Amino acid sequence: MTIRAAVIGASFARAAYLPALRTIPDVEIVAVASARLESAQDAARAFDVPRAYDDYRKMLDAHPVDFVGIATPTVHHAPMTFAVLDAGAHVLCEKPMAMHAAEAHEMANRAEALKRVHVIGHELRFNPNRRKVRQLIAEGAIGQVRHMNVVSITPAWGDPASRVKDDWWSLQSMGGGRLGANGSHQIDLIRYWLGDVGAVSGQITTMVPNRRDKNTGEPWTATADDQVSFTLEMQNGALVSVFLSGAARHNIGNSSMIFGSEGSIKLADADEKLWVARAGEDFAEVTEIDPNASLPGVNKGIWNVSVVGMMQEIMAAIRESRPVTSAATFVDGWKCQLVMDGVRQSWSEHRWIKLS
Repeated sequence: MTIRAAVIGASFARAAYLPALRTIPDVEIVAVASARLESAQDAARAFDVPRAYDDYRKMLDAHPVDFVGIATPTVHHAPMTFAVLDAGAHVLCEKPMAMHAAEAHEMANRAEALKRVHVIGHELRFNPNRRKVRQLIAEGAIGQVRHMNVVSITPAWGDPASRVKDDWWSLQSMGGGRLGANGSHQIDLIRYWLGDVGAVSGQITTMVPNRRDKNTGEPWTATADDQVSFTLEMQNGALVSVFLSGAARHNIGNSSMIFGSEGSIKLADADEKLWVARAGEDFAEVTEIDPNASLPGVNKGIWNVSVVGMMQEIMAAIRESRPVTSAATFVDGWKCQLVMDGVRQSWSEHRWIKLS
């Protein structure tokens, strides 16, 4: 069975989606669409894709497709997803899933009703080290998890002149912001490791609103968050503390530390090494290597490499007419969206928000 695939978006899709799809046998990439025709044409030429469009609806009308990957600004996710589903295709939608939980819930309901394979782009579920963390917790290697700390600090928005005017990641109206860009990944991994969230308390702000275009110096205003912190009370009783900032001037990177009744786990992206310590013992390295990193044409970095495993699972599910078994589904995306909405509501009302 040859799976006919198409992609909407020509940035992360070009870095990760298209290289990953090319590694999978019997997948034919038939078209690329982007808001800018030049971007779509450049991506199509780079990957020998026969057609390029600046209108995804025209692309869907012109080509019968089995699968579409959506890698566009958040504000477009729901309408694009509905169009793809109505065209009869299975869908991968980038994170954050939607503008709010109600929109995400509608997307999940539509995909389920049409019996489509539906996945949210939380590719780190396919990174071997993060899968190892899940395994260690499930096996009881560190006993009952008591608390977890996540820190991610980057200079992405720290310099007021670091981005172009009206960069969509910096605009609330487009669904940008640190919570969606990085926080959604953190929340998905926390749920992947520890189960569902019971309640959330958080703070969200724009530390550097007054900005200058990095090319022209023209002033503009950022409206999306660049710093977020929140505490999660998990349904299993564990407490999770998360601090995310894109407003620093130096890169500290991402680290996760999990503390249980019988041991501890730590993982940092600075060296991508995984460590575990049992009670009374020193930390021992248990790092695992992703075999997909050696595939020809796959770009370096855990994000790009992990997309390969995610695409492999999606294509297998399509071929076997089954739901995905290890990827984040639209239901997972909706539950993640509930947590993100809870952070915003908590800060607005200065109280804990219980999640049902």
